[in-house]
Amino acid sequence: MKSGFVAILGLPNVGKSTLLNALLKEKVSIVSPKPQTTRNKILGILNEDDSQIVFIDTPGIHNAHNKLDEYMNKAISVAKDDVDVVLFVIDGTKKINDNVIDTLNKYTKGIDNVILVVNKIDDTTYEKLYPELSKCNSLDNVKDIVPISAKKSKNLEELLKVIKQYLKDDVRYFDEDIYTDQSIKFLCSEIIREKALWLLQDELPHGIAIEIARFDDGETLCEIDADIIIEKASHKQIIIGKGGAMLKNIGIKSRQDIEKLVDKKVMLKLFVKVREDWRTKSNTIKALGYNSQDL
Repeated sequence: MKSGFVAILGLPNVGKSTLLNALLKEKVSIVSPKPQTTRNKILGILNEDDSQIVFIDTPGIHNAHNKLDEYMNKAISVAKDDVDVVLFVIDGTKKINDNVIDTLNKYTKGIDNVILVVNKIDDTTYEKLYPELSKCNSLDNVKDIVPISAKKSKNLEELLKVIKQYLKDDVRYFDEDIYTDQSIKFLCSEIIREKALWLLQDELPHGIAIEIARFDDGETLCEIDADIIIEKASHKQIIIGKGGAMLKNIGIKSRQDIEKLVDKKVMLKLFVKVREDWRTKSNTIKALGYNSQDL
C-alpha cells in the first residue's frame, strides 16, 4: 500500500486539469481554452487497490494583476508545500524557452521529487520533441521526464508508476469512495462557469464567476438558482444573447452535466448580475469563494 500527495503545477493552458480528470477518470476540474480557467486548489483522489494518490490541481502560473490573481498565485504556493511529488506540466507542442525553465526552477526550488510531464505529445513528433527535452537533462531537481497525452490518456499508467516510486506513506487519507474534496455545490458552480467560458469564447473577458444562490437537493429533483457574476453592465447582453438564446444554451448544457453529477433531474435557473470590477475587490472575491485563509 502506497499513498501520498502530488501537486500539479505549470503555466496556463498546458493541460493540468485535463490530466487530473484523465487520471481519475472523473471530472473534478473544469477545462476551457481560456488561461487561468482553474482558480482554486482542487483535490482529486485516485483510489486503487495498492495505493491512494491525492492530486492537487492548481491555477496556471502567471503574473498577478488583481486580487483574484493574487489568490490564485497563493493557491499555487500553498499547494506545493508538504507534498511528496510535484508534477510540472509543460506543453510538448511549444518550445522550452527560458521562461519555462525559469518558472520550473522558481516553483520547484527545494522540492526533492519533481517529475517533468510533457503533455500533448499526440500533437507533435519525436523529431520536434527530442531537441526540446534535451534542454531539461541538466535540471538538477527533475528526477524523471514522462511524455504523455492527457487528452487521449496516453502513457498515464507509466506516469503513475513513476509517481508511486516516490510515495512513502501507507495509509488512506480519504474513504475509498471519495474522489474529490470539493462539495457538489462547488462542482455545480464550476460546471456552469465552464459552459459559459466555452460558449462565450472570446466574446467576454475572463472576469466571470458563479454564485449559487439556492441549492435544494431533494430525493428525485435538485433545484438550483445560480447567478452569473460579471464585471461590467455592458457584458450583460452578451451573456443573455439575442432573445435570451446564449443564457438558455449555457443553462441547457450546464443542466445536462449537473444531472450526470447528481444522478437525478435538475431544475436550473440562471441569472446575470453585475458587480463592477469584482476581481479587484478583496471582500467580493472572498464572498465568491476565493478566500486565501481557506487555502
